[in-house]
Amino acid sequence: GTCIGTPTTFTITVNPIPNVNAVLPQVLCNGANTAAVNFTGAVTGTVYNWTNNNTSIGLAASGTGNIASFVATNVTAVVQTATITVTPTYTNGGTTCTGTPITFTITVNPTPAVNTVANQTVCNGAATTAVTFTGPVAGTVYTWTNNNTSIGLASSGTGNIASFTAINTGLTPVTATITVTPRFTNGGITCTGPTSTFT
Repeated sequence: GTCIGTPTTFTITVNPIPNVNAVLPQVLCNGANTAAVNFTGAVTGTVYNWTNNNTSIGLAASGTGNIASFVATNVTAVVQTATITVTPTYTNGGTTCTGTPITFTITVNPTPAVNTVANQTVCNGAATTAVTFTGPVAGTVYTWTNNNTSIGLASSGTGNIASFTAINTGLTPVTATITVTPRFTNGGITCTGPTSTFT
């Protein structure tokens, strides 16, 4: 005859593969606060582990979970870009499933500067020495203002100042103070450095 024993049951659980939604890149000036990064995905309970290939921007080499806002750092004269790789993992029943990593970047622009410009003293009717602005950050744009146009120089301009004929129609010396502002633009973000003056 056929004898039937006591049935038993077991389960097979299939965990989902987690994902991480895309994160927008960030471009900032040195010293600016980054936007906090909050990772999201379709699978509840996903853990997000990340690594950073350029700690000079002020972010640790690795971490777990969201990235809080931090002060972006660039002490060099060139653009610094960090690539952050995010890996989603989901653990259930002692099994960890890993999803496809994504990457995003945080770019920190350098702070531009302008090298010191020597003052000039010339006679009425003489040609000034042309002024060529320089600084450590390649691609810097130099804008300037002049507080005394009577000497024959415009009130403002961009770039170097060509030689011009100095003018003084009075009986005492006249002095113009030129203020120079360095600006560097990258990734749609313009960073302004400290101004410098000369006469």
